[in-house]
Amino acid sequence: MKNWTMAVPFSVFLVPGCVSQQTYDQQVQQTQAAVTLEKQYLALNQQFQAEIAADQVQIRQLKDRLVVTFVDEILFASGSAEMHAKGRSTVGRAVPTLASLTGHWISVEGYTDSEPIGPALRGRYPTNWDLSAARAVDVVRYLQAQGVDPRNLVAEGYGQYQPVASNDTPQGRARNRKIDIVLRSK
Repeated sequence: MKNWTMAVPFSVFLVPGCVSQQTYDQQVQQTQAAVTLEKQYLALNQQFQAEIAADQVQIRQLKDRLVVTFVDEILFASGSAEMHAKGRSTVGRAVPTLASLTGHWISVEGYTDSEPIGPALRGRYPTNWDLSAARAVDVVRYLQAQGVDPRNLVAEGYGQYQPVASNDTPQGRARNRKIDIVLRSK
């Protein structure tokens, strides 16, 4: 009897530390995803050092995703939905990191300010939503042409409907005109 009473308290301490294989696998997968995001964060920070210093690119690592924000002028001329040469060159620096990703979504999100589309562009882009989506699609097409797996790419246009700053000032409107590249696990 003594042996049994000694074993019971000891086994009680062991049981709470046990986890199912499924829980263990999920924890391992989450840890691997976090390590992968950290590596991508470091690589992208290195690739965009000059733009980060010039406040043209911002990289944020959030719990389950990585967000690379480009101010629109570094990629597009005003009112245009086609990346200019400098924009292609800038985004192109991320291609080695993005092309090597497996098991991740690469969402390209376009945003605009609330200023109405000018008359010269209204025929092609009737709303800011159209312009933001067209810009996101242009970046996605460029990434695909550079070797990023199209099965991992998503283009989204948000127009002026998710501002990060007030549209009442030129500075706020400038902050709202942007492209985000968001990396997250599938």
